[in-house]
Amino acid sequence: MNAHKNIIVALILLLLPVSSFAFPIKAGEKDCIDCHKLKVKDAEKIIEKAVPGGKVVGVKASPIKGVWQIDVEREGQHGAVFLDFSKKYLIGQIVPVEAIGKQPPARKVDFSKISLADAVIIGEPTAKKKVIVFTDPDCPFCRELHPIMKQIAAKRKDIAFYLILNPLPMHKESYKKAQAILCAKSLALLDDAFGGKAMPEPACSAEAVERSKKLADAFGFNSTPTLVREDGTVLAGYLPEPKLLEWIDAKK
Repeated sequence: MNAHKNIIVALILLLLPVSSFAFPIKAGEKDCIDCHKLKVKDAEKIIEKAVPGGKVVGVKASPIKGVWQIDVEREGQHGAVFLDFSKKYLIGQIVPVEAIGKQPPARKVDFSKISLADAVIIGEPTAKKKVIVFTDPDCPFCRELHPIMKQIAAKRKDIAFYLILNPLPMHKESYKKAQAILCAKSLALLDDAFGGKAMPEPACSAEAVERSKKLADAFGFNSTPTLVREDGTVLAGYLPEPKLLEWIDAKK
């Protein structure tokens, strides 16, 4: 994600009860995820000890050679920790030297370039304020956000959420669920997915899912939920209802 390339995680310092480490890359070590593997279940064992109560939401190669990035959530806070390919050193924070002591700028994208053709809507399509949400039917944090959005839309007729389904690869059943939801363009089916109910077989091809995934990739959105306000401001993760409303209404 581009935001991680500019400045990676201050929040994790609130979560992490271990010290940061610096270490050299061993001679001959390759920066190759084909040669070095970190399974989610193995990352979970590490995070269970390092960040009590933390949940692993993603594992990927970091922008730094020889280092894994483990995305973590705890008590509504999102951050990342880093693990070298030898799996011996856990790192709490990586920031560019020029960014030290500075507040990271909010990431912005061109809202008008995000197609809403395949979006499932919560709220009235005529609402003045639109919020785009990249979500995943098997994402636990999306499940937490979902009723919050429904509550807001019920109270605020001027706000509508446009949900773009981006099934992540670590959620093995998510793609098929997203396909079934988009075939029917059904908010009720998405409700069922988050409620753990059985899903019907998809009634169409996976073209809509593929379009949605390509759209997420084009903007570098590789975690869920990811929200985009009409002024293009990006919010990774979710907020409780009062804070989310503040964020939505902060649009100038």
